[in-house]
Amino acid sequence: MIIVERNDPHHPGAKALLEQSHALMRSLFPPEENFFLDFDALAAPDIHFFTAREGDEVVGTGALKNCDDYGEIKSMFVAEEARGKGVADAILRQIEDQAREDNLSVLKLETGDALVAALKLYVRNGYKTCEAFGPYMTATRSVFMEKAL
Repeated sequence: MIIVERNDPHHPGAKALLEQSHALMRSLFPPEENFFLDFDALAAPDIHFFTAREGDEVVGTGALKNCDDYGEIKSMFVAEEARGKGVADAILRQIEDQAREDNLSVLKLETGDALVAALKLYVRNGYKTCEAFGPYMTATRSVFMEKAL
């Protein structure tokens, strides 16, 4: 069973997954095209950070950043051995539920053009491409998506 819950990005299991995610992003994109948040930024008051676990093992991460007039999805990552089990869908549902609880009417995200599985996840869950937003206006390797809640 997959359990999604609020967590601290400094938690050892969460931190290990985030480090894997950051390494992947660094291997795929140049530094100026990497927009991941570090552990301290993910612990900020305007961010809800979630982990998914199977038993005691953390197998996925995701975060919701409250940007006042919209929410932004950040740090979605699933451990390789847990992919295909619905972990990302479960985290995304939790983020969407939290956004509704926070009275956010739109969720937005930025993801890399090489992240095919991520793009499929978002399309499958009703996200549509949109214009660049926020700090990503000069990004050339990014895909921008949004979903009205």
